[in-house]
Amino acid sequence: MPARVQNSSERLIDLFLDMLSAERGAAANTIEAYRRDLADLATALAAFDTTILAATAEDLRNHLMGLTRRGLAPSSQGRRLSALRQLYRFLYAEGYRRDDPAAALSGPKRQRPLPKVLSVADVERLLAAAREGLKDEQRSPTDRLRRTRLNCLLEVLYATGLRVSELIALPSSAARQDAHMLMVRGKGGKERLVPLNGAAKIAMADYLALRQSAGLAAARWLFPSFGESGHLSRQHFARELKALAAAAGIQAENVSPHVLRHAFASHLLQNGADLRSVQTLLGHADISTTQVYTHVLEERLKSLVRDLHPLADE
Repeated sequence: MPARVQNSSERLIDLFLDMLSAERGAAANTIEAYRRDLADLATALAAFDTTILAATAEDLRNHLMGLTRRGLAPSSQGRRLSALRQLYRFLYAEGYRRDDPAAALSGPKRQRPLPKVLSVADVERLLAAAREGLKDEQRSPTDRLRRTRLNCLLEVLYATGLRVSELIALPSSAARQDAHMLMVRGKGGKERLVPLNGAAKIAMADYLALRQSAGLAAARWLFPSFGESGHLSRQHFARELKALAAAAGIQAENVSPHVLRHAFASHLLQNGADLRSVQTLLGHADISTTQVYTHVLEERLKSLVRDLHPLADE
């Protein structure tokens, strides 16, 4: 194979992504995000009349400045900088380059935004709206199944704090009647156990009963679909959740599966859970990811001092 083809930008990106998948167990969504970001880098470098293999630190810096001019948010710029840093670290380690032009690059300074969080009252309104009409036998079987599925999704999500990708890809075996824990396969194929509460188990049992009557008992996935993946898509669940929020009198733009994951974590911390336990439940590899919730702990500590310190009113 000619060296020009072997060392083309596209080929080098493919080699890097193969390494991420094989050695680091990166998820498919992560691989695709890196592919898009690095393809954009290759296109920008081609406009500078250079390639990934030949680019200098100045070329990469010009690319990053171009992202600012295009109006990309600091968070998006930071993600792209991380991708190209990892790419060039790989190329240097594998001997494709004798230097690492990305080593000295710095990204935009940004503050990590606080996550959107629903109050306990808002979550209770969502749950109440999801339960409404579940036992109404006047509804069509298809409508009852859809409503019962949405109630199950919501109960399990708020009970466990799963990522939406983990939730929709639960196997049917996750809903065993004697199950007190869910075995979840998260990012990088890592597994963890998450406890189920009574409400979630009841919602799953009700949903399974209707699913069986609809002839879906043998489905591989807990939330099967006719789509390519075989299970419900994230987008479909998000749309149904926003419609439910509107019906519950909550602004739809403030509600998403990820917001409910944040609510799970924040409400645990508000009620006395420690940060390490929440880290384990959320499946965060690094405690620094979970520390975005420390604002909840700070408010709870302020309340403790205000309510319990003998000199608080002086």
